[in-house]
Amino acid sequence: MQPLRPTPDEVRLLGTREALDLIEAEVAVGRTDLGALGFWRLVGRIKRDPVMIIELADQVGRIDRDAFRARVRARVPVWLGTLTLVAVALVGVVAIVLASVWTGALAGIALLAAGGAWSIGVHGPAHQAYAWFSGIRITDYFLGGPPPPRPGVKTDYASYLRTDPSRRAWFHASGAVATKVAPFVAVALSPLTNAPAWAVIAMAAYGVLQIVTDVAFSTRTGDWKKYRRERAIAHELMHR
Repeated sequence: MQPLRPTPDEVRLLGTREALDLIEAEVAVGRTDLGALGFWRLVGRIKRDPVMIIELADQVGRIDRDAFRARVRARVPVWLGTLTLVAVALVGVVAIVLASVWTGALAGIALLAAGGAWSIGVHGPAHQAYAWFSGIRITDYFLGGPPPPRPGVKTDYASYLRTDPSRRAWFHASGAVATKVAPFVAVALSPLTNAPAWAVIAMAAYGVLQIVTDVAFSTRTGDWKKYRRERAIAHELMHR
């Protein structure tokens, strides 16, 4: 009786596991450029294979976590990052109240401060709230991204992989949408304040500028790029 031959799916799983083992060994000795190690190419393959997700998600998450923590020093626990950004958002609330008490240029500056504080303060918590809703675990807050550095959330990649790709897509979009809405909330509240017209126009222009920069840059490097990537995977899996 001839021994059973492995199926093509089993061969792919074994080969991917062996490749991850090699990458994990490289990360353990300090090589943390996962792109150069071919890690993200493998992850793209795993995302399209439900069996691989079941079998390999924990190892993928472990590699991603170890590389991130070796590379990124400016990080804090989730509770501290959440409290900090909620405090920033509350500064925006105080600024709106002050804009309704102060007059002239001070009221205008307070309105601008409110919109700016909300743009910064709501981004990470919006990601975090949607992550909780969709089953993605957040492990850290950190400073990173293209200059200037900005607060970001780090996912547990194992839980991220196990989440439906459409939900992964909206996880990435959630923070970007919240940030873009924030200046227009300040504009909408401006009639309740004493802010002069120039401040309202400047706040609206800031909101439009954020949208323009998202269209120009984020679709290639930021949250919207990741949104499009995960939506493409969801579409591909749906039409198999």
